[in-house]
Amino acid sequence: MDAITEYALYVESGPRRRKTMVHVLELLGCIAQGATTEEALQGTPGAIRAYLCFLKRHGEAVEPEAAISTTIAVHVMEGSWIGQGDPAAGFPPDFEALRAGDLAVYLRRLDWLWSDLLETVQGLSRQQLVARPEDGGRSLDAILKHVAGAHGAYLRYLVGKVDGLPAALRAVEEADPESVPLALALAHLGHACVARLEALTEAERSRSVPHGQLTWTARRALRRMLEHAWEHLSEISRRLEKAGG
Repeated sequence: MDAITEYALYVESGPRRRKTMVHVLELLGCIAQGATTEEALQGTPGAIRAYLCFLKRHGEAVEPEAAISTTIAVHVMEGSWIGQGDPAAGFPPDFEALRAGDLAVYLRRLDWLWSDLLETVQGLSRQQLVARPEDGGRSLDAILKHVAGAHGAYLRYLVGKVDGLPAALRAVEEADPESVPLALALAHLGHACVARLEALTEAERSRSVPHGQLTWTARRALRRMLEHAWEHLSEISRRLEKAGG
């Protein structure tokens, strides 16, 4: 019998086990979401396999069809904004020093996610980018600009001022919602963020930075950048698939 890979799950949900996000920190960037804890946990194996497929497509030696099991390592149910991606207390692995080798792995994944995001929207018409779904959600243009803003924020929380970042963010915000100009602005922003992360010193990879109710570390910032990009890449892909795009 093939060995079963067990994944530890870091779960956050409100006290009534409503809106829930599951974090698979061994596959940094992989998350599952649900309107209830039960729904999110039921969807977690599929989310793991989808993320493994993404990694395999980009060359990582993983087997999406291999047997897996899950166990809940942490379930956070107290605090504000629970179930949205970043409970104030964070998770124990968030506060481990980020090794140089891990940083290189995570930055490769971040580059793949950013490239896939841009490829997914490349060539879409202005109408497709600005159209809002029937449920009243955000347009694709708004989602992309939201991802860009959060991407920059997570980096600033960790390292403070970043040369060129404000200009890159403005270029994204001011981009006309045509696929090529917006994609170019997003690509420039992604390169600026990766360049700064590549230059993290050993001290920056180990330190804790208080910011409001949260304490940021390099691991926490990379986790959120990966998770957030994956979350909205998946959202955009589902929407385009539903629309036949």
